[in-house]
Amino acid sequence: MNGMMLQGFSWYLPPDGQHWRRMAERADNLASLGFTAAWLPPAYKGQAGANDVGYGAYDLWDLGEFDQKGTVRTKYGTREEYVEAVRALQDAGVQVLGDVVLNHKMGGDGLERVEAVEVDPADRREDIGDTTAIDTWSRFTFPGRAGALDRFEWDASCFTGCDWDELGQRQGLWRFAGKEWATDVDHSENGNFDYLMGMDVDLADERVYRQLATWGRWYLRVTGVNGLRLDALKHMSRDFYRRWLADMRDSVDHELFVVGEYWARDVGSLTDYLGEERALSLFDVPLHFNFFHASESPETCDLRTLFDGTLVACDPIHAVTFVENHDTQPDQALESTVRHWFKPAAYALVLLREAGYPCVFFADLYGLPNDGIPAVAELPLLMEIRQSCAFGPQRDYFDEPDAIGWTREGSEEGPGCAVIVSRRDGAEKLMGVGTSHAGERWRCVLGEEGEVTIGEDGTARFPAGGALVSAYLPEAAAEALSNIPIIVRPGRE
Repeated sequence: MNGMMLQGFSWYLPPDGQHWRRMAERADNLASLGFTAAWLPPAYKGQAGANDVGYGAYDLWDLGEFDQKGTVRTKYGTREEYVEAVRALQDAGVQVLGDVVLNHKMGGDGLERVEAVEVDPADRREDIGDTTAIDTWSRFTFPGRAGALDRFEWDASCFTGCDWDELGQRQGLWRFAGKEWATDVDHSENGNFDYLMGMDVDLADERVYRQLATWGRWYLRVTGVNGLRLDALKHMSRDFYRRWLADMRDSVDHELFVVGEYWARDVGSLTDYLGEERALSLFDVPLHFNFFHASESPETCDLRTLFDGTLVACDPIHAVTFVENHDTQPDQALESTVRHWFKPAAYALVLLREAGYPCVFFADLYGLPNDGIPAVAELPLLMEIRQSCAFGPQRDYFDEPDAIGWTREGSEEGPGCAVIVSRRDGAEKLMGVGTSHAGERWRCVLGEEGEVTIGEDGTARFPAGGALVSAYLPEAAAEALSNIPIIVRPGRE
């Protein structure tokens, strides 16, 4: 089986409280498309209530059950609907990953006056003032929950710093007196990138650790999710997560797959974070940026280098490959949107190769006009080829800057495929698919119309014509496709 994950949301989904129901209704269809896992958005109450995407974490214990921040439900629905969506996906054979945000809290219920020192936002190691009193929204008492499920209340001692002084009515960055930023975080930006936003959770505080571990065990038990997606790892203590993940895995009787977001273009930062333990997988951010830059330079990009400096190239077992996500889409802080013309090639490069665990973006699959993202028309066909054909040993032909290709020889699971990505007219590549296919006719199912006959030595010249992506399958496999082959000449910007 070729595993494939869906990022089951985008940033600008309508805040109508229906997303959990829609995901439950889509469960069987997602399984038929070949998805083996779905990453769902944060399920707990955010500071913006029914409009919060989930990353402005307010109350982790409120999964859409209590009247807080002006709403009972979250942006996506209620706790009951969330659990039902998880069950529906699992019943269809799709595992579920829950999104977890533990490094900050926002939307505090009360002010506290604390002693703090202002630091330089561009270099958090540098103090730019004396210790002084500020008023901060560090009291989290969750009055709408009134002690149900858990009675822990957060105060300033649970946090390391903040970015707003209510007393002085000004933005800045303050570290609380007696606190220090974590040292095992990213240092390539801002000197020390522990602080990200809101009230920065002090993960070194033992009371805080016990609370987050208690919550994590409860969350895994009541939701039954199969795994986790961890947010903002570059801003969080690596030692915290080594310990927390071990505790979470000890609390369940199944394998707990975990993928983290460490937003760094340098693959060395990702491999350093993984360390020797390799306790989780990471999203292949460098690969995304290679796709982004290639899409920005259609006439000059060197296709041979698309996997240079990527996690999937150096640690394929722990790489979750992706083209786009909610942070990279237009108008987001990390906007780096891969141009639409290149997305079919990018998805072919993650879906039809043997290395990596690919993640498909919700907006690329379904198209979301309010996000400014059209659907990638080729995606259903590419996913079907992955599910039914893309198996067996791989041969790479990354030998020309403007035309690359690879083949999968096939196995008992599927008959194989041949793929070309090209940015020039008239490209063709001599590629081998194995002598077991000698004499077979292979048909183009994506790209420009054509077919080839495999020679006695297991090779053939596969023409790409002027198509950006060409995919060939054995004739019998091509005829068995449920998706109609896309035989067109894709345009370029």
